[in-house]
Amino acid sequence: QVQLVESGGGLVQAGGSLRLSCAASWRTFRPYSMGWFRQAPGKEREFVASITWSGGSTTYADSVKGRFTISIDNAKNTVYLQMNSLKPEDTAVYYCRAASMNGVVVYWGQGTQVTVSS
Repeated sequence: QVQLVESGGGLVQAGGSLRLSCAASWRTFRPYSMGWFRQAPGKEREFVASITWSGGSTTYADSVKGRFTISIDNAKNTVYLQMNSLKPEDTAVYYCRAASMNGVVVYWGQGTQVTVSS
């Protein structure tokens, strides 16, 4: 069992910044990678960014490259998503995900709302 607790969402004007946090805790399952996904109203959940637990490898969706940065603090078991130059189309509920190496075992957080006003 893995518990993921997201925080840091809110309302921001276009061009602004927010930093999301995802605090992870577990008893026996250790994630291979952590990721951020988002879901806008009426749309499917989509991938935003991911990072290996070691921090050695990151991946980004094309729509956020150059604006968002994912990072990890292993000492705090916390993953961050720094979001800069936010756009109204970034408005969504952002979810944190922990995954095993083969991606078969995944855990989700409860989500945090990000709203970008124009």
